[in-house]
Amino acid sequence: MGPVAAAPGVRHGDDVRQQRDLHRRPLHRRSSVTTNALHEWARAYLLSDELSVKFAPPPPPSITDNDPIATACPALRPGRPREFTRIERAEKSPKAGALRDPKKRAWLFHTFMHHELQAAELMAWAIVAFADTPAAFRRGLASILLEEVRHMVLYREALEALGCALGEFGVRDWFWQRVPAAKGPAEFCAVMGLGLEAANLDHSMRYARWLREAGDERGADLQTLIGEEELPHVRFALHWFKRFAGDTDFATWCAHLPPPLSPVLLRGLPLDVERRARAGMDPSFIEQLASVRFDPKAPRS
Repeated sequence: MGPVAAAPGVRHGDDVRQQRDLHRRPLHRRSSVTTNALHEWARAYLLSDELSVKFAPPPPPSITDNDPIATACPALRPGRPREFTRIERAEKSPKAGALRDPKKRAWLFHTFMHHELQAAELMAWAIVAFADTPAAFRRGLASILLEEVRHMVLYREALEALGCALGEFGVRDWFWQRVPAAKGPAEFCAVMGLGLEAANLDHSMRYARWLREAGDERGADLQTLIGEEELPHVRFALHWFKRFAGDTDFATWCAHLPPPLSPVLLRGLPLDVERRARAGMDPSFIEQLASVRFDPKAPRS
């Protein structure tokens, strides 16, 4: 993950109640056992407030569809290292010219690092929230989590190269305020993989250009790298969205976005049409996404 930004949520250690009305898709199987190894691994990552765990989790255990199915825990919210200070409102992202200021670039990398952290946590959340989905889906989420963590490390290195430290800027849990509204795995794939991560295909292209114009070749190369590594995440979401929702057309995607999210918030302009096509998105989907107009009367997210 990257460019875009839990509502303050339940802290680690809080009791977690099971969501009774969890939306179940035909591929689900009912939970009958209390836990399994991958579930516990994801839960530990999600609830940890240790910086060392967030930036270097242990390898995930392997699971199959024959393993016990854990009890779903959709109410869990992340523990957060004390180095991060949550804020209710973040400043607007700097535009092209402002990125000549190293402090603005540091703020940008810190913000993107926090986006990656939220993405990693939300992959863990999906593992524990949708515990009866196919093992291949949950294994894929764990693999993506580790890639988000690697991106966190790269952003931290870029931040430190500019003489700034982790925690120097406040962070807003924008993803956490919205993604857990997903009531099932189809909605999660819609908002996370086909929404936020797909939007990063667009955003990373734009920021790579702006950073290069600002003379920051390292930052530009990092944006290009992360944009390319977002491609398999979007492909993964497309594959599973089709399995869970039955289709990947634009109307089906829109119907699975947790309200009040709209396509306008889940894209960057201009769209990176070439990357979106390489990720497997249908040309008609891309065209419809590009043509969506902001509706001032629509609910704000």
